Amino acid sequence: MKLLVTGGAGFIGSNFVRYIYRVRPQWDITVYDALTYAGNLKNIEGLDPSRVHFIQADICDENQIDKAVAECDAVIHFAAESHNDNSLHSPWPFVNTNIVGTFQILEAVRKHDKRLHHISTDEVYGDLELDDPNKFTPDSPYNPSSPYSSTKASSDMLVRAWHRSFGIRATISNCSNNYGPYQHVEKFIPRQITEILEGRRPKLYGTGENVRDWIHTEDHSSGVLVILEKGEIGDTYLIGANGEKNNKEVIELLLELMGKDKNNYDHVDDRPGHDLRYAIDASKLENELGWKPQYTNFRSGLEDTINWYKDNESWWKPQKAKTEEKYQEFGR
Repeated sequence: MKLLVTGGAGFIGSNFVRYIYRVRPQWDITVYDALTYAGNLKNIEGLDPSRVHFIQADICDENQIDKAVAECDAVIHFAAESHNDNSLHSPWPFVNTNIVGTFQILEAVRKHDKRLHHISTDEVYGDLELDDPNKFTPDSPYNPSSPYSSTKASSDMLVRAWHRSFGIRATISNCSNNYGPYQHVEKFIPRQITEILEGRRPKLYGTGENVRDWIHTEDHSSGVLVILEKGEIGDTYLIGANGEKNNKEVIELLLELMGKDKNNYDHVDDRPGHDLRYAIDASKLENELGWKPQYTNFRSGLEDTINWYKDNESWWKPQKAKTEEKYQEFGR
């Protein structure tokens, strides 16, 4: 198998590349990444260059993506603008990358008749009430609430339309919030870890009641591989690990695990349109394709993640000051 992984130098993409490198040693992997602020070649450092190749290019570049797709067997499409705060501040990059970029990939896949797996998010479904007994399923209606989630919803619809209209061999997965190594410090968990490591009080949006369904990125990677190898063409699968925690619980657990008073944090103004609760029903993936999450102990997974950031200050330190300056500009 020759895989093309778009966004393969980002957080989730690079963890997938490392996972495939380990569990499918006969496969060749081409990482296609524009290396914007969230992409980092250090994320795939140490991998054998005879098996892992790199192309620095934008997925919106029609000629570059066409050439890369022509030379692979399958495309795993991770590349996306993905940070909600950034999308509220400047929506255009999200429209361009998530919609226009996905269009270019779809056209290349259609032209060269390649297998495509499209990575999406649970945020396309909007949010659930805190006391709602239901979870998102592949049949849940789309109700995105931010420029980020609406552009991801748009990209999902494009994939479905190209499958139905042109017969492209595509699957989609919508995943819950990932955590683990190599995640940019703008995101919730690494931001709080690095704030504590630098001796500052972490920050919590609003009351912290918002619930996210956390999954270790290793479990996300294994789910994507199962869908690539066994998934029904044209189907959508949800990937989740029953990891619902509200943000207050997460920040207090981080403080406890890092030897601090669990109340040693500050409340800041909430994000506009902040979704209340995400919750994934992954039973289709489990029952039809036999997938099971392995990292089901959130406390243990969080400890491992904290230790990774402790041991890799040289990786995250260059990002930190600029990220906090941006948050100050946003007032959060």
